[in-house]
Formats: sequence, C-alpha cells, structure tokens
Amino acid sequence: MNSKLKEVALVFFKLGCFAFGGPAAHIAMMEDEVVTKRKWMTRDYFLDLIGTTNLIPGPNSTEMTMHCGYERAGKKGLFVAGIAFIFPAIIITGLLAYLYVEYGQLPEVAPFIFGIKPAVLAIIASAVIKLGKKAARTTTLIILGVLVLTASLLGVNEVFALLTAGVLGTLYFYLKEKTKGNLNNLSPFFLMSGLGFSLTKISALNVFWVFLKVGAILYGSGYVLFAYLDAELVTCGWLTRAELIDAIAVGQFTPGPVLSTSTFIGYQLSGFTGALAATTGIFLPSFLFVLILNPFIPKMRKSKILRYFLDAVNVAAVAIMLAVLIVMAKETLLDWKAVVIAIGSAVLVFKTKVSSIWVIVLGSVLGFVLIKLL
Repeated sequence: MNSKLKEVALVFFKLGCFAFGGPAAHIAMMEDEVVTKRKWMTRDYFLDLIGTTNLIPGPNSTEMTMHCGYERAGKKGLFVAGIAFIFPAIIITGLLAYLYVEYGQLPEVAPFIFGIKPAVLAIIASAVIKLGKKAARTTTLIILGVLVLTASLLGVNEVFALLTAGVLGTLYFYLKEKTKGNLNNLSPFFLMSGLGFSLTKISALNVFWVFLKVGAILYGSGYVLFAYLDAELVTCGWLTRAELIDAIAVGQFTPGPVLSTSTFIGYQLSGFTGALAATTGIFLPSFLFVLILNPFIPKMRKSKILRYFLDAVNVAAVAIMLAVLIVMAKETLLDWKAVVIAIGSAVLVFKTKVSSIWVIVLGSVLGFVLIKLL
C-alpha cells in the first residue's frame, strides 16, 4: 500500500472511530481533517462534493469519505476510505448484535452519549460558518440559502429542496448573464427499485438482496431508514418492531454511519453470514454511485449552466446543515449540563486548534462525569 493510501486509511479509520452525531457532524469533522488540516482540496471543491453527494441515494457522509479518498489516492483511495470509515461501526455493531442475541439487551452507554451530542453542535456550527462563507458569495445565493433553510425547518424533503434550489438558481443566473452555455449531456443514474422476489427463507442471499435494494434507493435520515426497514422486514415477519427499534438505536449511538444498523439486523437474521451480507448489500450501491459520479464533477464546473446549478445546490446543502444544527440544538440543549458541554466545546472549536475528534472525546468524558457525579 502506497503512502497516500495509508494516509487515507488512517484518516478515515480515525474518523470512523469518533464520528458521532449524524451526517452533518461527520461532514464537519471531515472538512476539518481533509481541508483545514491536510489541504487535500479547496473548500470550494469540498462544497461541490457535498452538493452532488446530496443528490444521490445512500449515506451522504460515507459517500463523502469515498469522494475524498478518490481525490487523494484515485479509485483505490475511494474504496480504502469508504471501508476504513465504516469498519469501526461494523465491528462495534456486530459485537453489540452478538451480545443482544445472547443476552437480549444492549449495554448502558447513555452517560457517554449525553456529552457527545452537545459537543457535536459546536463542530457542525464551525463547518457551517466556514462552508457558508464560500457558498453564500452573492446576495442571491444568500436569499436562496435562507429559503432552503426555512423550507427545511418546515419539514420539506431535503432532496426536493436541493433540486428546487438548483433549478431556481440556474434559471436566475442563466437569465441574468444571458448566456448561451451548452448543457453537457450527462448520463442519468437509474436507481434500482421494485426488486420483486419471494422471501420464504431468511438466507444470507435474501438478506443481501433486501439491503441492496434499500441502499440503492435510500434518501434521508435514520428515520427514513426506519420506514424502509419497517416495510421490508417487520411487515414480512422477519423482525418485530421492538427489535427494529433496538437495531436503529444501535446505529444512532455507535460511531460512523447509521447504516451500520444493517450489520446488527443481518446478524439477528442469519448470524455472521447475514451480518456480512446485509452490510455489503446496503453499502455497495454507494461505492458504485460515487465511482460513476466523481469524474463528472470537474466537468460540471466547466459548464456554465452546471456551474450555476452547483453553486445553488451548494448553498442549499449548507442551509440544510444549518437546519440540522438548529433542530439538534433544540433537542439537545434541554438542561444546564448539556449547555455547559456545548459552551466548552464551542470554546475549543472556535478559540483553539484542538482537533474535532478530541472535542468529541472530551465532550463524552465530561458528559459521563456530569451524569454520574451530579
């Protein structure tokens, strides 16, 4: 393995071990590692990756790791980054699945998770500010961002909001510039859907196909994942709803992507081979989507019309991150302990050069101390 691949593996394995708080937090930590510290790419290009990643199915933060790995070390870097990022979550989730199957309950981790949530708020806020300065370059883009932020807080689907912002921004800038730029012909991405087959036996192959279908059409948060898996697994009697809720909870409080839930469920359904099949199935489409999409991004920047589209989508993506931050703050800052951790984390993030990973670790420890001693 060459030095760049080793660097990619180490960076994203480290992130995979400490990336709590959902996609917005993961992307914020990624920005700190690959743009601010290592300067693998410009912040403008990182924004382009965020914007385009939001438009394809799959876990956004995991796909961002793949894009970053591709930029640093080519196609091999794409696969190394993605695997390194999801590996810690898969191992932890697989271990929890074994304990759950053996003992019927999950270990108590609430005191540690309590401190992570407010710490994550400061990390997301820092990324929103840095990316926002690049994305909101004009008054028009600022107005577009405010509209997307408002729509997101009102519950409008994030993909719909992104696409609408992209179209409106493109039309506005195109008409303003009175440009006759040609729209390059880009091949559409066809999503897998409706893979019909009879699930009469819970084999590893059946588990693989179910999770492959979910991974290929999944947009949105863990709540959307819950709805998909409820339809696929609970209604056909593979899992009880209580078991599914426990599985989603595991994905939420372990580091890395919430899609590590698939490992937990796969183990429940068909042991080790089921865990492997479910994990492979749900993440495989993301690797393929990024492999196809990444080479087009620089070409999109060269087309005037697609550049307008990307600019609009980028500011919309930052607005959605801000909406996530606002919602998370309302759900997290419910008592003085959470507020103290959030303020301390903000001081570390904005006034020092402490790594975002250490902010997560310190927030977790402080949360444990406050819960146990006070």
